[in-house]
Amino acid sequence: MNENLKKFKDLGLDEDTMKVVQEMGFEEPTEIQEKAIPVALKGKDVVGGSATGSGKTLAFGYPLIKTIEEGKGIQGLILAPTRELANQVSKALKNFGKHKNLNVVSIYGGVSIGPQIKQLRKADIVVGTPGRILDHLSRKTVDFSRVKCLVLDEADRMLDMGFLPDVRKIINKCSKERQTMLFSATVSGALAKIVKDNMKNPIQISVDSNVDPSKMKQVFYDVQGGQKFSLLVHLLEKEKSGLVLVFCNTKRNTDFIAKNLKNQNIPAKAFHGDLRQHSRTKVLDHFHNSEKLVLVCTDVAARGLDIKNVSHVYNYDCPRDAKDYIHRIGRTARAGAEGKVINIIGERDYNDFRKVFKIPSINIKEIKTPQYKRIRLIKPPRRKNNRGNRGYKGKNRSRGRNNRKGGGNRYNKKNRNRHKRR
Repeated sequence: MNENLKKFKDLGLDEDTMKVVQEMGFEEPTEIQEKAIPVALKGKDVVGGSATGSGKTLAFGYPLIKTIEEGKGIQGLILAPTRELANQVSKALKNFGKHKNLNVVSIYGGVSIGPQIKQLRKADIVVGTPGRILDHLSRKTVDFSRVKCLVLDEADRMLDMGFLPDVRKIINKCSKERQTMLFSATVSGALAKIVKDNMKNPIQISVDSNVDPSKMKQVFYDVQGGQKFSLLVHLLEKEKSGLVLVFCNTKRNTDFIAKNLKNQNIPAKAFHGDLRQHSRTKVLDHFHNSEKLVLVCTDVAARGLDIKNVSHVYNYDCPRDAKDYIHRIGRTARAGAEGKVINIIGERDYNDFRKVFKIPSINIKEIKTPQYKRIRLIKPPRRKNNRGNRGYKGKNRSRGRNNRKGGGNRYNKKNRNRHKRR
């Protein structure tokens, strides 16, 4: 065992977990692991200021697993903002605790609730999203009265997504005699009140970002209206990129851009909250197993997901909130690797982009827009008007009238039959 791996043992990891750490290819403890694990093993409440990708799952996962006994009800609960993060944390905990044979169950929406109800009967640890967990609480299919350890992961993201009232309700259903750990990129306002109301003398831990600013190049192009996509295609074809994230602000635009990139023979996948869980999992697996692929996504991919080896981040739409910019660019230049952030700015982005420039740590340089081929976007078909297909010629023109209840041809045919009976 090399010296770096011995550092894990010095933190208090047992022999079984040490084997798992070696199997998973961990080289040495991260800063959050070094600071949080010894404190958490003493049963202290912890508030960890830590960004995605810092290694916090092991930081809270190992102490949680150490406190749990198999087959004595749900003793561990982890709340996560998204299905993907819940799945990711669940898989990690199953690995960390496989020598204890603990039953870890993922609970989230978008899938049938029936199998979850069966799994919960034998669960030792539950990892889930607030909405679906509240659903189970209302059905009385879950009991948190024996919870020894509660973890709020990516707590600020749960706040941003409007889950705070749900989180409060869930906390109130947990045992009062528990250890609570909260991990978040920032802790202020409403989150600070959660800490005050629900944690006992928590130890505050903060760590540096896992992203190396010196290895991240940030640039922006100022383009005329309607030409953002043409420039995006030009850059994707010219840049020496591998795995690429392209951020859009809406699900509709995400689908639209991904479809048009495919039409330009650029391998692209859309990723957002409206996709079914099976599709979302399939897209992420494809992305993780590829060497070159473009993932067009909303901010659901900026937080919580462990997406490695991203060479480029494109902001096709400037984020409306400046802190979302920080989370987006944090997907590249991780763990010592180089990365590039490219912002494609149009007139509609100016106000939001000014907010980004006010962030003290941000250093973005303007690049002269190159010559590029103008590409005509394939627009999605217009939605049909509920009042009928006006504007269509020929046979389709009367379709709207005919479909009205009690009207059109159905009404006339009914009347004709009535006249015949007379």
